[in-house]
Amino acid sequence: MSDRALADWTPPAAPVRAVHQGRFARLEPLTLEHVPGLREAHLEDRKDAMWHYLPIGPFDTTGYSEWVEANCTLADPLHFAVRMADGRLGGTLSLMRITPSAGTIETGWLTFAPRLQRTREATEAVYLLMKWAFEAGYRRFEWKCDAANMPSRRAAERFGFSYEGVFRQAGVVNGRNRDTAWFAAIDSEWPVLREAYQSWLDDTNFDIDGRQIRSLGEWTGTVLVSTDPTRV
Repeated sequence: MSDRALADWTPPAAPVRAVHQGRFARLEPLTLEHVPGLREAHLEDRKDAMWHYLPIGPFDTTGYSEWVEANCTLADPLHFAVRMADGRLGGTLSLMRITPSAGTIETGWLTFAPRLQRTREATEAVYLLMKWAFEAGYRRFEWKCDAANMPSRRAAERFGFSYEGVFRQAGVVNGRNRDTAWFAAIDSEWPVLREAYQSWLDDTNFDIDGRQIRSLGEWTGTVLVSTDPTRV
């Protein structure tokens, strides 16, 4: 537990609609112009698995256009389309629950199509938002998901978010109960996480066939902490 004064801390600015460029991924503020490329990516998911835990989708093209039109100009959530190294679009993610006064921000609304899943672009997309948040002065970067969504929970810890517990019966999504699992990384962990992401993304971490040599979790695992309230 920590009860300390923050005399030198200043609340950060809210994020704005801007491009975030990485080595492999480019995050572009979502617009209607992204719809055709995103729909092409979505259709690769023949079982619509990417929508299962979300309160939206799956869509037909018209429905998705309407959703994008209604949401692409929002400040919170602030949605981005993920452009891959080959120029194709692979999915979306957002910054959300943006609370500068507390220095907290969350990434969410991940809709990663099969072409984007388990790629350097997918990892870098999350890294780019985390990098922006901590460099802007946020103290806490959150990841929340349906507690039943085990792939998302594993991804959170791989990305360096520590598990903080489950809010039981936190919502109802598509007629189903949702328990919400909470994960977060904090600013004191950022230097190690930054180095972990940079090391994992580096070309020397991949063999000639593009297979990783060390997993990201091998590096980020060093910052994962237990938030058991009985520990002091």
